[in-house]
Amino acid sequence: MVVLYFWTIKKRHAPRALWHMATDRIKLGRSAATFFKSLGTGKGETFTPSDADLTRWGLLVVLPAEEIENFHNSPLINSWRRFSDSEYRALLRPLSAHGEWSGQKPFQVTDEPWAGPIAAFTRARIKWHMNKKFWRAVPAVTASLKGSAGLRGAIGIGEAPIGLQGTFSLWESASALREFAYKGAAHSQAIAATEKLNWYAEELFARFAVVEESGSLMGDTAD
Repeated sequence: MVVLYFWTIKKRHAPRALWHMATDRIKLGRSAATFFKSLGTGKGETFTPSDADLTRWGLLVVLPAEEIENFHNSPLINSWRRFSDSEYRALLRPLSAHGEWSGQKPFQVTDEPWAGPIAAFTRARIKWHMNKKFWRAVPAVTASLKGSAGLRGAIGIGEAPIGLQGTFSLWESASALREFAYKGAAHSQAIAATEKLNWYAEELFARFAVVEESGSLMGDTAD
C-alpha cells in the first residue's frame, strides 16, 4: 500500500520543513518502507522555481499493509504534526504504473476491481537541455487540467527546484481521468511533443484507488 501525506505550515516554519526533508530519509531508511520520497509542492503552473509553495510539504511511503497504522503514529509523522496547521492523508492501492522513479518500479499493481475515486501521479526527470521547451508546454496543460470535469484537486510536486517535477491529482472516477488524459487537446499535444522531443530522462505515470482519506488535499494556506 501507498501512504501519502501533505502538511500545510506557516512560512516561518519552512526551515524546519527543510530540515525534515534532509533528515527524514535516515529514519525512513530504517523503517519498514520499501520506497519513500519527501516532496516539496508548488502551484504546478510552470514547474519552475517560481511555482514553489513553502507552506505545503509532502511525504510518499510504500509500506506493508500491517505497518501502516504504526507508521501513522510514528515519531516522524508526529514531529511534522507539531508544527503543521493541517494534514492530508491518503491510503492508496496501485491500479497501474508505467515507467520508473529513481530507477525503481516502486508500486505493486493489483488487478482487484475499483469503482471509487482515483488518484494519479505523473513524475518526470527532465533532461537539462529540454527544460525551457518543457516549461513552455506546461501552461496549456495546466489550464486544461484545472478545467477538467471530475477533478477534485491537483498540486505540483517536486524532489528538487528544477528537473524533478510531477503532479498529484484526485479524480471522482477513472473515466474522468481518462477523459482528461486521452481526449483533452492540450494534454494530447503534450504527449505528442514528448514522443517527438524525448524531453524526459525518466518518467512515471501511476493510477491508484483512493482507499481512505482524511483532511483536505489543498489544506489551509498559512501566512
